[in-house]
Amino acid sequence: MPNQFQQNSRSFSPYTPTPLHPYTLFSGWRLIKRLLPVLFAISLSTTVLLGNFTPATAQLPQSPRQEIRGVWLTNNDFNILRDRAKVQDTFAQLRRLNFNTVYPVVWNDGYAKYPSAVTQRMGIPFFFKGTEGQDIIADIVSQARRQGLLAIPWFEFGFMTPLTSELASQHPEWLTQKRDGTQTSISAAGEVAWLNPFRPEVQQFITDLVVEIISKYDADGIQFDDHMSLPVDFGYDKYTINLYTQETGNPPPPNPQAQAWMKWRADKITAFMVQLNQAVKAIKPRAIFSVSPNYYNFAYKFQLQDWLNWVRLGVVDELAVQVYRDDLQSFVSTIITPEIIESQKIIPTAIGIMTGLRNRPVSIQQIQSQVRAAQERGLGAVFFYYESLWDYGTEPVAQRQAGFQALFPNPVVRDTSQVIARKPSFDTISVPLYPRGASGYFLEVAVANGQPRRVLMDTGSAGLRVPREFLGNAPINSTGQIVREVSSDGTILEGEIVYTNLRISLIATEEPVPVQVVTSRQCTPQKPNCSAKSGTPFAGIIGVNYSERTLPYNPLRKLPGNLSNGFIVTGNRGSSNGSLILGLTAQNRAGFKIASLSQQPVINGIPGNRWDSRLNGVCLAIAASSMKNTCNARMVVDSGINSSLIDFKTASLMGKLKPGRLRPQNTVKLSIPQIFNYSITPGNTNGLNVWNVNVVPQLDQPVVVNSGIGFFNRYDVLFDPVNGRQGFRDRA
Repeated sequence: MPNQFQQNSRSFSPYTPTPLHPYTLFSGWRLIKRLLPVLFAISLSTTVLLGNFTPATAQLPQSPRQEIRGVWLTNNDFNILRDRAKVQDTFAQLRRLNFNTVYPVVWNDGYAKYPSAVTQRMGIPFFFKGTEGQDIIADIVSQARRQGLLAIPWFEFGFMTPLTSELASQHPEWLTQKRDGTQTSISAAGEVAWLNPFRPEVQQFITDLVVEIISKYDADGIQFDDHMSLPVDFGYDKYTINLYTQETGNPPPPNPQAQAWMKWRADKITAFMVQLNQAVKAIKPRAIFSVSPNYYNFAYKFQLQDWLNWVRLGVVDELAVQVYRDDLQSFVSTIITPEIIESQKIIPTAIGIMTGLRNRPVSIQQIQSQVRAAQERGLGAVFFYYESLWDYGTEPVAQRQAGFQALFPNPVVRDTSQVIARKPSFDTISVPLYPRGASGYFLEVAVANGQPRRVLMDTGSAGLRVPREFLGNAPINSTGQIVREVSSDGTILEGEIVYTNLRISLIATEEPVPVQVVTSRQCTPQKPNCSAKSGTPFAGIIGVNYSERTLPYNPLRKLPGNLSNGFIVTGNRGSSNGSLILGLTAQNRAGFKIASLSQQPVINGIPGNRWDSRLNGVCLAIAASSMKNTCNARMVVDSGINSSLIDFKTASLMGKLKPGRLRPQNTVKLSIPQIFNYSITPGNTNGLNVWNVNVVPQLDQPVVVNSGIGFFNRYDVLFDPVNGRQGFRDRA
């Protein structure tokens, strides 16, 4: 929100936006909110970008009684807000005109607008007492409640702060910078610095302020605007460079608009907003978590603010998109974007409308035309800002107030009892898989609210198994049940089954899932050189197979909504991340050739259907051997091992082959007619095409093949637990 109008603190500097600026308000008056980078074409194929999410469509628009009719109470309004009598008159007038929500500013310019213990501990002074020494915000909340208005404190500045503020001076290490070392940008509030949203200390400071507000006042929620973000040019401070390099293996690119670099920063801000929402809801579950951003295309590209993702994740309870335009056609074209239409099907949605500035009045006719355009499309309205509603117009006050009365002829009461926890509102989502040399694909998970950790994703086993140090501070239900799991390399994992929550990327399971807390690792006598012998700490395994033998079961079964109905693994060719696509849809099933699995008996405590993960009727041929396209093999598609295996029940089936590693002349061909036709030369390229043959008399089939992770370099693989099918899509 603009803030350059603060009395006695800033002068207003005229600015004419460039013709390309996507956030033009009124030509000749407003400073741009961000320095305008050159517009660029951005791919939407990564984790948090728009194209990666398919929204659920079975949701209806909100009831009309939830229409938002709000106004922001800014620094400019403090002369009114400091006086109890004026506040009473103000809110009575708003109620007579059938407004229903006020948004008083509580964090602005590096200062809290209320007596904050958080900022006082930091030595930041407090200047904003009322005329009778009262807490202005407490008075606003109290008087709003008397008038039946919702009061939602507005956390205006977000990560933004003046470079001259006590906050910036005391903690210069909290600030981020551009690639050239510049620490400030030009915003509507003038020249400002930016707190680094990726630093834990900054996140804790913001969280402490927000929690303090929610705890201190009987308010109806809290609102964050376009400053809960980071201009795309920032993030080149030492801390962020090291963090990005540590997590990706590469330093940030010099181009701040590089897709992966943008995605990484936007993801981090999104993850923080998820945590902030959890902190608010833990104190007041029905608090309205409100967001007032710029329109999506601008917000993501230039502010790294992926607010549509926030909506889809269930983080946002109310949306008010700032659309400050003097041209009606431009206004209308902005409020009918797909992102706004999608959001209003899920949550109360409004449009931020400019009602005037001291040096630039807006006519009541323009205000009415914009509000009616929004109302015709089922959208509410929030006005910037209170004093300009009728005091700055060219029309008499009575005429402007009558104009608002005509817009809102009947009262609309907002009911916070309808603010309930929402499930994510998309049917499918793609999360990254991180390759680690030849070890396999790693998926980022957080167990019991612990720090996100990358654990091996194994399509050949079932259940989450992690060391105790991966667990956070969320409730854990111990069962006392000790289980032993033997991996294919002979490692025995032993530990207790507990139930706790799990988050995969930003998606939480609907309920606690079973987790094996591994406290012991050892090798079987038959394979004394297993991974446990190396002494390397256990990195954790998430088994996503649907052929469970006992607890723990595949935790993907407990993802919300459609996300639990299957997944697709897209591997890589050794140079980039793969992806795990959660939730099968008609669109992402396209192009797969399908093979059926055999159903297994139900096991108590394991939800859903169980399937034998081994494909039937696989044809196997090994060059320079007697194995000539025999189609009686069974095959496991396994991302959990890099050394592929072919096990024979008897030595005679192997012919002239000897147990051990296959040589390059032993080309392996695997196929299911009309499904896939896979051929590979054994060797050691990237450590992914090592093939071993063994005699295993205990087999229940003549030949069993484990294709290993090399198979995923050639095929996308679909797992359908509902219908018991696997699909294969050739990427060659």
